[in-house]
Amino acid sequence: MDRRQFLHRIGLGATALGAAQWGASLAHAADSMTLPFGAGERPLVKYPQKRPLLQMTARPPQLETPFSVFDEGAITPNDAFFVRYHLADIPQSIDPETFRVTVTGKVGKALSLSVADLKAMEPVEIVAVNQCSGNSRGFFEPRVAGGQLANGAMGNARWRGVPLKAILDLAGVQASAKQVTFNGLDGPVLPATPDFVKALDIDHARDGEVMVAYAMNGEDLPFLNGFPLRLVVPGHYGTYWVKHLNEIQVIDTVYDGFWMQTAYRIPDNACACVEPGKAPARTTPIQRFDVRSFITNVADGASLRAGSDVMLKGIAFDGGFGIADVAVSTDDGASWTSARLGEDLGRYSFREWRTQVRLPAGEHVLKVRAINRIGQSQPMEPLWNPAGYMRNVVERVRVLAA
Repeated sequence: MDRRQFLHRIGLGATALGAAQWGASLAHAADSMTLPFGAGERPLVKYPQKRPLLQMTARPPQLETPFSVFDEGAITPNDAFFVRYHLADIPQSIDPETFRVTVTGKVGKALSLSVADLKAMEPVEIVAVNQCSGNSRGFFEPRVAGGQLANGAMGNARWRGVPLKAILDLAGVQASAKQVTFNGLDGPVLPATPDFVKALDIDHARDGEVMVAYAMNGEDLPFLNGFPLRLVVPGHYGTYWVKHLNEIQVIDTVYDGFWMQTAYRIPDNACACVEPGKAPARTTPIQRFDVRSFITNVADGASLRAGSDVMLKGIAFDGGFGIADVAVSTDDGASWTSARLGEDLGRYSFREWRTQVRLPAGEHVLKVRAINRIGQSQPMEPLWNPAGYMRNVVERVRVLAA
């Protein structure tokens, strides 16, 4: 099945479901984009329910948000939200009337819940960033294997759904429970490929913030972002945010599947880093975001008017402590000025910032550095690990004032 046939089929499926009025074919935008690292040429491709996004792969769809989108506001629009799958056998149609998510394992009673069942429960909302573990991997030096992403494998949305705790309480978690595992409808093409199953410790799963979400920014989840249900794990990397969630299992062991015990692991040390080219002595599963910040309205290599007031703005976020300060430098880090923070949408959200600068004629290096509420910040030099995860170096934007 080629891409047009595939998209035609999921388009017909979603239209029949009333989930969205999908188009029936793949439409290529007239342009492409060259990202600022080797092998960075990417087509801009329009999928159903999406504006033109940067295509990493087509089977399965892996789509990166063009960075200019993050200058549109703190909330990432649904049609611009990045897409990441691990397995190529993704669902081609889902009927929300017959769809069920099951809760089994070490529980008092097994559950089989419909989307309507979940929508009848007390809802919660949270604004939270979903960020791919490999966001910005393309900038790693030395280069590492994996998807060569720029800075667009992230997005911030208002998620609505049911706390996982409420679902687990309804099932009755047994005292022996240690972890909860999560599986979705996407599956491997070959039998030897491990199914994509993730796990959370039982206390994390029941913290009241982990959510089974059915809505995103006031609408049903887009198909490619997990329709009709996905796991939302605030402050944690997107590997845990299982899409098309249909199986929840409570276990009394520590899950040892491939995607926890082999994949998505980082060096087990304070910086999650090793000397470039070396392997870590020990690893641990990736978990919470580090602090990050970006300038969004001025691109690297831009020309600005010398001697005039220029507004710089951007975003900052972390893994859930909240942003306390954003500092901006116009002289390559020799001096720093605190920016004005925008509306606080919650401790898991992007936080907008802005500051006004005046640059003399010449070349300048702009930098931005965020500090969270427990004093964590960003490294001035990039850290390295062999998987290309968790990049959060202080970003540099070179400009010419003339």
